[in-house]
Amino acid sequence: MRIEVTKKQKAFIDARESEVLFGGAAGGGKSYGQLVDAFLFALRYPGSRQLLLRRTFPEIERSLVRTARSIFPAEVFSYRASDHVGVFPNGSLLDFGHLATDGDVYQYQSMEYDVVRFDELTHFSEFQYLYLLSRIRGVNGYPKQMKSTTNPGGIGHAWVKRRFIDPAPPATPFLGEDGTERIFLPARIEDNRFLTLSDPGYRRRLSALPRRERRALLEGEWNLGSGQFFPEFSYDAHTVDPFPIPEDGRRYRTIDYGLDRLAVLWIALSPEGRAYVYRELCESDLIISAAAERIRSSTPEDERIYATLAPPDLFGRVQESGRTRAEIFAAHGVPFTRSSNDRVTGWLAVKELLRPAVDGVPRLQIFRTCRELCRCLPLLLADTKRPGDVLTEPHELTHAPDALRGFAVSHVRPAPAGEGDGRRPWTPDMWQDYYAATESEREYLIKKYGVPL
Repeated sequence: MRIEVTKKQKAFIDARESEVLFGGAAGGGKSYGQLVDAFLFALRYPGSRQLLLRRTFPEIERSLVRTARSIFPAEVFSYRASDHVGVFPNGSLLDFGHLATDGDVYQYQSMEYDVVRFDELTHFSEFQYLYLLSRIRGVNGYPKQMKSTTNPGGIGHAWVKRRFIDPAPPATPFLGEDGTERIFLPARIEDNRFLTLSDPGYRRRLSALPRRERRALLEGEWNLGSGQFFPEFSYDAHTVDPFPIPEDGRRYRTIDYGLDRLAVLWIALSPEGRAYVYRELCESDLIISAAAERIRSSTPEDERIYATLAPPDLFGRVQESGRTRAEIFAAHGVPFTRSSNDRVTGWLAVKELLRPAVDGVPRLQIFRTCRELCRCLPLLLADTKRPGDVLTEPHELTHAPDALRGFAVSHVRPAPAGEGDGRRPWTPDMWQDYYAATESEREYLIKKYGVPL
């Protein structure tokens, strides 16, 4: 065979680091390089197993599967559509898979791979990436690698940038915080002479994109101002290894509940005002009675919970039963204290917790065992149509942060916005809280928010 590749594609194929990212501008030949690398690996190592992933199966079938069938010789490659696997005569297999949601990773729970390959890595969550890392194993002595390609942007932009782009200059091998060898190989359209010769108008079409997309796809720029709502979040600064919680502070539970996801955080508030998220419970498909049972069983009997905070929507009466969901939770042993529905003020309160205190340590510290909150919080994106709020999509990212917001809005006083007299404009969410409150609750809200302008 005669396989032609660019210098950058050759560098990707030759890379021997444990984790390799080939990324940057569109048109750099990344996906083609990924396929050629997988093909050569399968031929070089008989009986090897590889996994190639895209976010959805239609994406991988219309792009990578179609390209593989067109460039791999039929004498040494056949595609078995029934189980989406490429088969080689020497017993090597190349699985074509997808991960539409975080839960999809569990379909690979019992699998072993020599190489796992992500195409468009920034379309995936950090949890999905880390889980698939655990599937790379085996005793055959073959190289074990995670090899990925991507453009900047997407829901995973922040964590991919943090893992591969920020630690070292491009094309420079480095050790990650866990001692893993990693490398980032940049790609630009000029690197792909095959495309620039065959389609000289492609660069012009990329130039017509909006500024942010143009910088990502044409220039391969990673410093996009990626739209993170919490750019101040730092895993090193805001997370800690678990330790015994002292008994001198109040302990709270705060929840976000829906049938799609129950998210509960246990938070200890120290006397000096530092909040420690020391336990989390995140599960799906729980009716209220089952959710209440999981909350109770996850709370040690000798642990005194000062209050369980819940959003106002759980206090609205359900038409079918005439009862509120809060009443049903209380009947199953989990009574609630109403928190606020003011999203803008709530997110600002979370930002206040993320700020360093006088001693330089942020007021919010999250145990590293609270993996869902640690994963989701930095992935939230700003809602450009509603300043001060976060996008509610992907919805799977919002549950644990919403529970944290319910705690923060109840315990962090917002900065004064009036003329120093305690008066400030109220948002629609603040007024909604006020009109739904009792007389004593209204007095509390006025003290909390300030007299409305």
